[in-house]
Amino acid sequence: MVNYFNDFASLCFERFGNRVKHWITFNNPWSVAVEGYETGEHAPGIKLKGTGAYRAAHHIIKAHAKVWHTYDSQWRSKQNGMVGISLSGDWGEPVDITNQKDIEAAERYVQFYMGWFATPIFHGDYPQAMKEFIGRKSAQLGMGTSRLPTFSSQEKSYIKGTCDFLGVGHFTTRYITHKTHPVAQPSCYFKDRDLAELVDPQWPDPGSEWLYSVPWGFRRLLNFIKTQYGNPMIYITENGVSEKMMCPELCDDWRIQYFKDYINEMLKDPLSSHMEMVTEIVVPTVCTLGILISAVFLMFLFRRHN
Repeated sequence: MVNYFNDFASLCFERFGNRVKHWITFNNPWSVAVEGYETGEHAPGIKLKGTGAYRAAHHIIKAHAKVWHTYDSQWRSKQNGMVGISLSGDWGEPVDITNQKDIEAAERYVQFYMGWFATPIFHGDYPQAMKEFIGRKSAQLGMGTSRLPTFSSQEKSYIKGTCDFLGVGHFTTRYITHKTHPVAQPSCYFKDRDLAELVDPQWPDPGSEWLYSVPWGFRRLLNFIKTQYGNPMIYITENGVSEKMMCPELCDDWRIQYFKDYINEMLKDPLSSHMEMVTEIVVPTVCTLGILISAVFLMFLFRRHN
């Protein structure tokens, strides 16, 4: 399939490369792998729990790399285009930011989602958390090798750096806490992560049960990509929200607010979460203290004058 896909891409470069300058090899490969080969919700409807998604993703990554190299060696100098990939990723926020297990679980949530594809493409291999957790659970099931496929040293070098830009599809956020799932036959992608997903009941009600409006999570994801993958060029290829209620006329206030909030987060300076906390908590506190001190000082002057 890797070679077939490369043939297809080569035909596209030949026929349309004089007009198309930005190429996306795969859009949302997470959905292709998990919902196509793990849960079977999407085509081709295969349910190989615990193995199918990992195998499909492995070949998707290799296919992407081959197409990038084909364009780089045969077409880039003639067409001056770029080749990237579009990855979906929700943000995972620790339920308890003082709990190391929750912090690590939130990291795993993002790494098992976007990092599954981004880390090999930018760094040459799967995220360490995936290798550790899937390998350990595979061993507990009595398997001699991990259910997560491995790249050879040559493949790692070949895959690393095959991204001129990163497309990002982002919609929502989850609070994440550590949860140890018992090892059972068969295992699955979701249990391999050892975590639980939660939502805040104060988040605005969504039009879809999975899509909550959490703008600050968007900014955290963008900062994660910047620090993890060397500040790549990013295009937001998917973003939006479903309507909360049936409306016979045009009523997009909810959607307008969603886009406004998410775009505003994207436009903010790339501060760390600690700096955000300083801005959101410390600055208002200092201002309040300043007002109180000023009030006390004025009272002192007023009494002294009298």
